[in-house]
Amino acid sequence: MVTDAALASPRSVPEVVESALRGGARAVQLRNKGASARELLDVGQELRALTRRWGALLFVNDRLDVALALEADGVHVGPEDLPVSAVRGRAPEGFLVGRSADQVGVARQAVTDGADYLGCGTVYSTATKEDTGQVIGVAGLRRIVEAVRIPVVGIGGITAARAPEVAGTGAAGVAVVGAVMGADDPQAAVRALGAPFANGGA
Repeated sequence: MVTDAALASPRSVPEVVESALRGGARAVQLRNKGASARELLDVGQELRALTRRWGALLFVNDRLDVALALEADGVHVGPEDLPVSAVRGRAPEGFLVGRSADQVGVARQAVTDGADYLGCGTVYSTATKEDTGQVIGVAGLRRIVEAVRIPVVGIGGITAARAPEVAGTGAAGVAVVGAVMGADDPQAAVRALGAPFANGGA
């Protein structure tokens, strides 16, 4: 799950995250565009405690400095962020680096540079991010999955109803914002999203 304070409101981000972790969320990405490093650190400390308690991974979007300060499990970077190779050269052993990629050439270069996984989308149109780029559909996601040998996570407009189709591509999982952060019951939402993968869909 990827955090979004506006979608969580009037609940707090940690409140929604804890509910999602109860539902089986395996990883949380701290994302809050426009937040200061201090603001990210304050929320991130609560999320770090929760993810440790529930045995889940914590990633920070874009900000390697914040991820290292939180002793997060990794960072996720996009085309406008630090290159994967630069992050890998500064990260401690065991630190995970994810890269956004929706083209085969970009995906393969990310693997060469040391990415541990790829976030691939936009699979379906979504209203939660303005800079999503072109919708690639499940066919585009499948092309990336087949082109690399590291886990690929689908992102963009994914709902519980669409999760089986995503699982059918061979993707390792899904990354969602609105489907969990905006859900009335985040715990139930995560269970529904994860079911196709738990049943061997990927």
